Amino acid sequence: MDHQDILSGFIRLHILHHAAKHEIFGQWMIEELAHHGYRLSPGTLYPMLHALEKRGYLTSRKEPAGRSFRRLYRATDEGRAALELGRERLRELFREVVADEGDG
Repeated sequence: MDHQDILSGFIRLHILHHAAKHEIFGQWMIEELAHHGYRLSPGTLYPMLHALEKRGYLTSRKEPAGRSFRRLYRATDEGRAALELGRERLRELFREVVADEGDG
C-alpha cells in the first residue's frame, strides 16, 4: 500500500468503526478495506489487529471454522472511546483540509 505511514491511522479508525458495530474477522476486514481502496495483505492487517488488541482497543475470541478457527474481534469500551475521539478529530481535519482546498 502506498503511503501506508499516512493512511494507517485511517485504517485503524475503519477497523474500530466496524468492530464497534459487530464482530469482525481479518479476511472480512481485508475485503471491506479493499472496497475503500485500501489494499492490505494479511501480513499487514493481522499485526495491526493484534496491536489494537494488545493496546486494549479490541478484544477477541476464537470460533471454530472447519478444521481451524477464526478469530473474531470486537471493540472494547476503550476502543469505542478512541473511535469517538478519532471521529471528532477527523471531522475537524476534514473541515480544515477540504475547506482550504480552494484557497490555494
